[in-house]
Amino acid sequence: MKLSYYTDSLAHLSLKEVLEKITKQDVYHVELATGGWSPAPHVNLNNLLNNEKELNDFKALLSDYNVEIVALNCSGNPLDPGELGEEHRNITEKTFELAEKLDVKKIVMMSGLPPASPKDETPNWITTTVSWPPQLRSALEYQWNEVAIPYWKNLVKVAKKYGVEKIALENHGTQLVYNPETLLRLRNAVDPIIGMNLDPSHLFWMGGDPIQCARALEGAIYHIHGKDLRIEKGPADLNTLIETKEIENTKNRAWNYVAIGYGHDLQWWKTFFSVIRMVGYDDFVSLEMEDFTMPPEDGVDISIKALKEVLI
Repeated sequence: MKLSYYTDSLAHLSLKEVLEKITKQDVYHVELATGGWSPAPHVNLNNLLNNEKELNDFKALLSDYNVEIVALNCSGNPLDPGELGEEHRNITEKTFELAEKLDVKKIVMMSGLPPASPKDETPNWITTTVSWPPQLRSALEYQWNEVAIPYWKNLVKVAKKYGVEKIALENHGTQLVYNPETLLRLRNAVDPIIGMNLDPSHLFWMGGDPIQCARALEGAIYHIHGKDLRIEKGPADLNTLIETKEIENTKNRAWNYVAIGYGHDLQWWKTFFSVIRMVGYDDFVSLEMEDFTMPPEDGVDISIKALKEVLI
């Protein structure tokens, strides 16, 4: 496995500055955001699609640093029923188009989350038993059978038209796909072009074991985000892991995203990557750093050093 870097955590730097920083640490692969939830600090999607000079300059900058793009990331909510969903669907299809121009074969996304009925305007993450209240059962089936599966069947056709070979869905909370079971449900209903962007950090706060999830996803892991999380023992004991505080409110949250090694020790990460390789994944691990307890540059440096120690 090789280390790549998801550049959003250094959004305050130019792409040139990011490339200078990571290549000094022998990292020569990147994942770039094109929009959606990300402000896309290093990719102007429309300019790259419509201005050949900008596209060539962009390629030349990457070439100057011997850096390759391993994936484009357009994570958003394409299943939102309003203007946001329309915007994110548009960004997704443009990302596929840009991928063809850049010869990138892998797209990182999220599954999206619909509302609970055609009358609703707000996406609804159903995370409790559908036995009660009974309306939840029909709501969940609506989300899957009437919204998500039809959308993804059509989107896969578009992806293949532009030469995309893998769509890696992040197991993020507040998404219809958030664990192995939901990923496999969508994959089996749609197409094996869909796989998982396995991000351990989200599984930690949802109570899952990323190592066991990797075993269950054999053959369906298409990407990995190297990202750690720490359960904050005191607040979590009092308030549970259902957390609604702002992500920057680190002192009072039940859990926080942290630099690699600051939530789980390096022995855990060694075991995780050993199992990942055992089940057949030998592709890129993309560092995503969202530790708000330290300056982003420090978090990136710490995490790169830690991942280099544990990747095999």
